[in-house]
Amino acid sequence: MRNRMKKLVWMLLVVFMTLFSISSVSAGYRPTTMSPNGMVTTPHYLASQSALQVLQEGGNAVDAAVAASATLAVVYPHMNGIGGDNFWLIYNAETGELKALNASGRSGEKATIDFYKKQGFETIPSRGYLSTNTVPGAISGWEEAYQYAKKTMKNSAKWDRLLEDSIMYAEKGFPVTPSQAYWAEVNLDPNDQDFRNLQRFQGFADTFLKSNGESYKEGEIFKQEALANTLKVIANQGADGFYKGEIAEKIIADLQDNGGLLTLKDFEDHRANWVDPIMVEYRGYQAYNFPPNTQGVASLSILNILNNFDMKKIEEGSADYYHVLVEATKQAFADRDKYVTDPEFVDIPLDYMLSKEHGKKMADRIDMNKAATDVNLLDPKGDTVWLGVVDKDGNAVSIIQSIYHEYGSGIVAKDTGVLLQNRGSFFSLDENHINRLEPKKRTFSTLNPAMMFKDDKPFLVYGTMGGEGQPQTQAAIITRIVDYGFSVQDAIEAPRWLHGRRWGASSNDLKIEGRVPDDVVQELIKRGHPVKVLEDFTDTMGHAGAILIDSTTNVRYGGADPRGDGAAVGY
Repeated sequence: MRNRMKKLVWMLLVVFMTLFSISSVSAGYRPTTMSPNGMVTTPHYLASQSALQVLQEGGNAVDAAVAASATLAVVYPHMNGIGGDNFWLIYNAETGELKALNASGRSGEKATIDFYKKQGFETIPSRGYLSTNTVPGAISGWEEAYQYAKKTMKNSAKWDRLLEDSIMYAEKGFPVTPSQAYWAEVNLDPNDQDFRNLQRFQGFADTFLKSNGESYKEGEIFKQEALANTLKVIANQGADGFYKGEIAEKIIADLQDNGGLLTLKDFEDHRANWVDPIMVEYRGYQAYNFPPNTQGVASLSILNILNNFDMKKIEEGSADYYHVLVEATKQAFADRDKYVTDPEFVDIPLDYMLSKEHGKKMADRIDMNKAATDVNLLDPKGDTVWLGVVDKDGNAVSIIQSIYHEYGSGIVAKDTGVLLQNRGSFFSLDENHINRLEPKKRTFSTLNPAMMFKDDKPFLVYGTMGGEGQPQTQAAIITRIVDYGFSVQDAIEAPRWLHGRRWGASSNDLKIEGRVPDDVVQELIKRGHPVKVLEDFTDTMGHAGAILIDSTTNVRYGGADPRGDGAAVGY
């Protein structure tokens, strides 16, 4: 009886959050979620529910993050999956340590510039079998993080319990969200043979389209039985069930039958590894992020530049506010594009890049009356999910998980249900490029989970999806909370901007949400910004989330993005 009541309560919660998610994008705003114990925020309410249940059952923050990540890999398949990568920041309340876990995949032993050049390619294809040249790292991240938490944190759930919901939703189905329905339809373009015409791949068509060739619509039940079977193997055998044995053999057989590059040895050799987080001071706080091969250094560089401006003298939401953050972004991105790749292949001067002296030099280049036009950027698009968890003991997790473009490579490995990422398509085929393709190398990645500390403890767990938008949205959240006193939810919902490209857009303009006043827009145009005004709320800006921990009351404040399908929930 008790279990039936618990399930009924959760069903009502899911219905409420579904309605709230749909209405809030059009109507506007959500309240900040508050909790005295555990808090979760994810971009899909079913994943938030999975994590919260694990916390309520006594699991730790890492356990809950694994459960949420697994559920997201099923119910948000256009943005992430077990065929992709993830990156973790984990705060251990027992030891006081902040650890970073890199679970991104390396390129295959056969992945060379010469291989692609001999086939006539000047760039690596964005879709198809030749775009799948890196090993999926996500499952290794789940297991490595889980084993670490099991050994060092007070409470721990059983491994197979953490995959229960993901298996259930894959096997029995779930209602398609507005986001999934939209991006599936966008990617069925028969006139775009190179990028959007994903129905040309049989595995994609069999998995994501109905028998009549149409995509699933919002609210229709979507099942992934082959993926459920793969998840069952992982639940029983752990990461070895994915990287060794039957699942790896099926993936590699399909790739090699279609001219792919990866080998069984590539899968067997893959390991996630622990690295040192990077940090800059900001207004008495410590902002932590992920080191290269990610663009976490760019997220911190923006804050390092802003340290040279008195933000409280700049009105939030004014032309000066948007201008200084966009100009700081340009400087940070120029540094990023010059240096960031796999640090095992080149020395990256992180101390220099994040030094106060370098931050001041970049700040001095900013003209408050004129937009810089001489900063040329790369085009790192990407589709991603970020989630955050804080448990009752104070353990905290910030994790980001991705398959790169929406629906990744478009390749679903035969008989596995595994949608493979195309992250390695961002490698350069220019032998002189910092991020050139080489065997066993991790490519530049946009993914960067974040935390901010105060007095040696987490103050804010935060992050977002959205390629080049990630550092910009992180800067928006931090400035609005730290400099202007916004609540977590208000900081997430406030109008956002995106300088650069995203989701295959050809223009490198300044996109701004329609709630920004026209006089501010006109002033930005006057200063030389190529402004493009979008809808009031648009997922072009990504789906952000954050959890703030009040050190005095220990209350957790959670926020979720109305631009997505998520929820912040606590107990």
